[in-house]
Amino acid sequence: MESFFLPIQIEEPAERISYQQKILLTGSCFTEHIGNHLQEAKFDVLQNPNGILFDPLSVAGSLVSYIERKQYQKEDLFFLNDLWQSWRHHGIFSDTSKQSCLEKINKSQSAAHEFLKKADWLIITLGSAFSYMLTENQMPVANCHRAPADWFVKKLLSIEEMLTAFDETLHRLFHFNPALKIIFTVSPVRHIRDGVVENNRSKSRLIEVVHHVANKFDRIYYFPAYELVIDVLRDYRFYDKDLVHPNYQATAFVLENFIQYCVESPSRAIAEEVKKIQIAFRHKALHPDTEAHKRFLKEYLLKTKAMAEKYPFLDFKGEINHFSSGT
Repeated sequence: MESFFLPIQIEEPAERISYQQKILLTGSCFTEHIGNHLQEAKFDVLQNPNGILFDPLSVAGSLVSYIERKQYQKEDLFFLNDLWQSWRHHGIFSDTSKQSCLEKINKSQSAAHEFLKKADWLIITLGSAFSYMLTENQMPVANCHRAPADWFVKKLLSIEEMLTAFDETLHRLFHFNPALKIIFTVSPVRHIRDGVVENNRSKSRLIEVVHHVANKFDRIYYFPAYELVIDVLRDYRFYDKDLVHPNYQATAFVLENFIQYCVESPSRAIAEEVKKIQIAFRHKALHPDTEAHKRFLKEYLLKTKAMAEKYPFLDFKGEINHFSSGT
């Protein structure tokens, strides 16, 4: 079957991700595909402390704010569409209460600061080189929050602008956490709202920027999520109905390659065992009172307890409680 796919050479990082390492992920919506996959396998992860971010200026700015443990003030929020919101954050932080919005943001900031201080890996997925800036003061925003279009100026960032932002941010990151290693990816999600030609210009600039920083720092690696979908699969069968987002098969293909090339072999073996337990954990019995189902629960209770004993750094409390409930 490999003859049906264009071969791709994926460079393996000099070091690979392992269990007992801490992984911070930030960036576009594809970041959460990777993060959710790692989280389900019970890696120690923290995802998108600002919510989903698409452009390099927003990503770089958020990372600096974690280093500085920035605490937002009431004047950093604005009221729109019946919600208090932040230009630096995704709508998941918005709230009808100004105080509640601020508390959620600052709690996340503090958690990100502490996590980043001890993180072994930072995974950054860039989605678009287009940045939106407030017309009144040219401040870049991470999310437009459905505000009127004339509030913003849309700009395709130059390679130099993105490199300047990342160069300063990366130096500060490595000073803040000398043990940190970074994996960059470019999201395979097409930003067709920008236009097909414009999307390709945007992605090409992101790829150039990422390769530049990866060549500059020996602790930065590139994982070709974009190329795996666009150049290897390269078929609309691997997209959802919107023809923009990679579908389940495409995402699974990317994640399989990520695990194969970016995670060490012993941890991959553990992840496979965890996956079996997770499948059993999510299983919904049609007849939960049968003896067969009780045997099923007992079997996985024993397997899960054995895994928890063998790998004490994995948290199986929820699964053990679940499997114990019907035995």
